[in-house]
Amino acid sequence: MAVASTAPSSPFPRTPRRRCASATSTSARRTTAPSTSFSSTPTTGAARKVTRFDDLPLGRKLMQAMVAVHRGAFFGLPGRILVMTGAALLPGFFITGWLLYLDRRRGGRAARVLAKAAKRPARPAGGEEILVAFASQTGTAEQLAWRTAAALVEGGRVARVTSLASLDADALARADLLLVVAATYGEGEPPDAARAFARKLMDRPLDLPRLRYAVLALGDSAHADFCAFGRRLDAWLRASGSRAVCDLTVVDGGERDALALARWREVLTALGAAAPAETWSADHHEPWVLTAREHLNPGSPGGETWRVVLTPPDPARLVWTAGDIAEVVARAPDGDDRSPAPRDYSIASLPSEGHVELLVRQSVLPDGRLGLASGWLTRHAPLGSSVPMRLRANTNFHPPRQARPMILIGAGTGLAGLRGHLAHRAERSLTPTWLIFGERSPRADRYYADALEAWLASGVLRRLDRVFSREDQRREGPRYVQDILTRNPHVVRQWVDDDAAIFVCGGLAMAAAVDRVLASILGRERLDDLAAAGRYRRDIY
Repeated sequence: MAVASTAPSSPFPRTPRRRCASATSTSARRTTAPSTSFSSTPTTGAARKVTRFDDLPLGRKLMQAMVAVHRGAFFGLPGRILVMTGAALLPGFFITGWLLYLDRRRGGRAARVLAKAAKRPARPAGGEEILVAFASQTGTAEQLAWRTAAALVEGGRVARVTSLASLDADALARADLLLVVAATYGEGEPPDAARAFARKLMDRPLDLPRLRYAVLALGDSAHADFCAFGRRLDAWLRASGSRAVCDLTVVDGGERDALALARWREVLTALGAAAPAETWSADHHEPWVLTAREHLNPGSPGGETWRVVLTPPDPARLVWTAGDIAEVVARAPDGDDRSPAPRDYSIASLPSEGHVELLVRQSVLPDGRLGLASGWLTRHAPLGSSVPMRLRANTNFHPPRQARPMILIGAGTGLAGLRGHLAHRAERSLTPTWLIFGERSPRADRYYADALEAWLASGVLRRLDRVFSREDQRREGPRYVQDILTRNPHVVRQWVDDDAAIFVCGGLAMAAAVDRVLASILGRERLDDLAAAGRYRRDIY
């Protein structure tokens, strides 16, 4: 199962060492100069061949003066000016590239505006670099961090974006100004990638008297621990002797909290940023066509699960990555006074399939009505009707950057996000993969059974474990996905030792149970380190 890798040879040619010939050498001696080369006879010193640099073809000139070319000196003063200007633009180009990537992925109007702004050269204010760190679970905090950096660059400041997980005590001690965009996940927890940071650094105050900082905390006020990690981070920085440049800014609902984001823009403006308000608003939802839906589990003891297919009027909208999210604006049927509201769904398909595919579980309210979004998508919206939707990058759940084994764990409609990864790996012939999937009934809840069997036969899936909680109660055996892990600890350790990544998709209770079992098998510290390295990722709802 081990994935072998070889380090590529250096792309840069080595500079040949100058060799000195002895006075008694009988071979010809050759020396070089910037403008002329010649060879002479060792015994008499008479010149045998003289080659003027100016007479060489342009290609030979460039090869012999490679260092000068890279420094810009080869082209004289204009060349030096161009090289210096290019170096000054590098921070802007990096931010531009990232924002254009987001634009390509998400179709974001804001990204286009900010990419144009970020092309302007950054001018250091007293040599100070602003460090913009993010702790993100679903990608929103990361995107807001890049918007923050782009606004600062547009205003002439120097900004660098990094994950909070990549910072240590020394990096914080060296920083002058730190801006943090931090999400809270689950029940007051830090995002997965930041758990090691919280455990290793935030257990006690550090000595950070020179650091100035500001925190933008993201959360959902429906939870009792609203923005708990952002609040904890703000308190920890204060206890470490750092000076806040503003009060904690809390955001309820991510990009849709326009008032909180306006307050954050005011903070950035005071720091020298310049960004028009429209670049901070969420992308507009565009009309997609509801082209198909299928009831997948008739007779299931659980809720109805439907396969829902939506196609864009413009094929150019078919741009996303496995792990991304579709945000649907659902509306109630006629006679229902509920207001339209956005709902997030994991995308089960790839752009090459020509549509966005969702797995939607019908939810039933105490009064007998269907949930707003699930009812709209599975029953009330007519086929062929328009559904407002936007695709949102979920960078924390993207495929690993390196080709490596994967353990995919999910339950219920969480299979949607995992199915996207399986399709991605099948397209690129990436193996091995181990899928652990749980549902209620072995007879009714077998979503994508044909596709899973085909991937198993082709080798995309090395191992497939399906468990069903409502199977014959007299039968002994695993009933939940965490039971598979508990019964195979040595296999889990072997896959992780062989560089596997672990991706979990599904409900909060399932993910919490899986997390506890993985911690017991691998150790909490190792599991947190895997999360910080991007090898343990979760998409939980």
